[in-house]
Amino acid sequence: MTAVAVRTLRTVLGPLAATAVRGPALAHEHLALDLRRAGDGAAALDPAADGPSVTAELAALREEFGLSLVVELTCRGMGRDAAALARISEACAVPVVAGTGWYHEGFHPAEVGRADVAELAATLIAEIEGGIGATGIRPGVIGEVGSHGDRPSGPEARSLLAAARAATATGLSVATHAGLGRGGRAQLELLTGAGLAPHRICVGHQDLLDDRAAHRELAAAGAYVAFDTVGKEHYRSDAVRLRLLLALLEAGYADRALLSCDVSRRAYLSARGGQGYGHLFRSFLPPLRAAGVGEDLIDLMTRRNVLRFLTGAEADADPGTGTDPGAGLVEEECR
Repeated sequence: MTAVAVRTLRTVLGPLAATAVRGPALAHEHLALDLRRAGDGAAALDPAADGPSVTAELAALREEFGLSLVVELTCRGMGRDAAALARISEACAVPVVAGTGWYHEGFHPAEVGRADVAELAATLIAEIEGGIGATGIRPGVIGEVGSHGDRPSGPEARSLLAAARAATATGLSVATHAGLGRGGRAQLELLTGAGLAPHRICVGHQDLLDDRAAHRELAAAGAYVAFDTVGKEHYRSDAVRLRLLLALLEAGYADRALLSCDVSRRAYLSARGGQGYGHLFRSFLPPLRAAGVGEDLIDLMTRRNVLRFLTGAEADADPGTGTDPGAGLVEEECR
């Protein structure tokens, strides 16, 4: 009998078959991070102080909405804590995918310095293959790899190119941070120019950019377009997000959209009075349904697209069905 390749996700608790993800996923979140700096001492999710609230919130979303996966994009220099992610995932019974790479230049650690692209790529590949520090936990995605402005800075360009090299070498996909939604096209050009297929790329924070043409351009090129700051009304209202998303759907690109909330500080937690990780399900999807978007498209944007992005499946394949194994996937024995 011929063995059938199993599409697997690399989670913090080990490989997970994509077929096990039956409910919605959050495509861009943070469960433990530290982005505190002068003038902003609250940009943190401390595992000791906030971990119980994060765990309780995710467990409640699993019970109420069937939350089945969280893509956690805290990477190098952002206060990443892989061991804490494993504890949270085990306690709430929600699989978590951890990231690697470098955020935008304002948070680059000293290791980026003057290192060239080859050196940076080697650092990422070593972590992807050998695990994060002493934990042995292997990243399942590269991101959020960042830039600010319309063009990446020199160090940001090097980190993006390194991400592309590491992605092509390991089979992982790349999620970006585009500051306020800007610079997505430049990011895509850098990554694809380094040989990374566009369907392995998710351009972040596009719901912060009120530019339907830019969204269509990214989607037409084959990249995923992230509407991943849902609920952050001080940046952009959800009413505008809804309008922009509907425009992308009407243009025929539902298979390119990813949705999430990007909870990135303790004030956003529901236990602290914030919108929480569940804002997408409780407050954003209902008006989307009211606008005429059916359950199949919602499942596409909140589950199937996330699995396709992570595994590298083409747009006409559904990793959640266990059919059409395809090629170019992260293939590991599930255990």
